[in-house]
Amino acid sequence: MKEELIPVSVNILGKDYRIACLPDHKDSLEGSARLLNNKMLEIKSSGKVIGSDRIAVMAALNLAHDLLQQQQQIDNDTIMTQRLRQLREKIDEEVSETEKTPSSKLNSTDVIEAKKNKDTVKENTSQ
Repeated sequence: MKEELIPVSVNILGKDYRIACLPDHKDSLEGSARLLNNKMLEIKSSGKVIGSDRIAVMAALNLAHDLLQQQQQIDNDTIMTQRLRQLREKIDEEVSETEKTPSSKLNSTDVIEAKKNKDTVKENTSQ
């Protein structure tokens, strides 16, 4: 069974628009319209762009740019998280091997440093 679309009124740059959307998307649509309206008002108030078509294009470009930057940051964070996970696994392996080595072959500084590195990586990956 399909959900019924509902009409939602939004105001962008002084003009009213009625847009049909699903009831559970209403808040998101209104928020998007507010964001777009604010961006367009900001561009209009700068006085550098004249005409609502040009203002709309500049607002769309600015919003698209912001979105791409956020996506790139998410990609960078994902890569960093994967790298930290790999380092943590490597440290865990080294600590595990160190713990298996007879204590006569280890000095206490090596064990302490290995455990400190492991704790530091755990803190970084849990954030």
